[in-house]
Amino acid sequence: MNLILLGPPGAGKGTQAKYLVKKLNNFQISTGEMLRDEIKKDSEIGKKIINDMGDGKFVNDEIVNKLIKNIIFDPKKKNKLIFDGYPRSISQAKNLELMLNTSNQKIDFIFFLNVNKDMIVKRIEKRKILEKRSDDDLNTIFKRYDTYMETTRPVLDFYSKNSNFYEIDGTLEIEEITAKIDGFLNV
Repeated sequence: MNLILLGPPGAGKGTQAKYLVKKLNNFQISTGEMLRDEIKKDSEIGKKIINDMGDGKFVNDEIVNKLIKNIIFDPKKKNKLIFDGYPRSISQAKNLELMLNTSNQKIDFIFFLNVNKDMIVKRIEKRKILEKRSDDDLNTIFKRYDTYMETTRPVLDFYSKNSNFYEIDGTLEIEEITAKIDGFLNV
């Protein structure tokens, strides 16, 4: 089973993805983690990424798609993918669809964790303390939220027409969101 978790930064996608990985024995595909790994490696890609992230922009689609491609075509991960925050643009969504079709896979469920800006700020301030994430300063949070809502709105429109798209109130407690997802999955 392949799933997509969408929502602005701090919506709880990573928390839900980690739960689903254990429950379904799937693999979490967090583009954020993949990008931070490239930064830690201090690779050429990492240097490009840090410039974009520092400006509150999304990382170039070409870079993200290249990182995702290796995972989708890994036979051990076939039909066991949980996309955490990907796709973030229409071009990424179309690219994902193409790669999944090519590898004889599909998306079974799409969950949008809808959270307002005030709640995001509270959560990210808490996460900044707990996880010590360098990309979690207040100005970057506002830029990332606004960029997410602007860039991803077309992605939400693209997927919301599907019968497997579910919008969940992301301001609920973690356990309540998990229960809603479980209810949709019927597992």
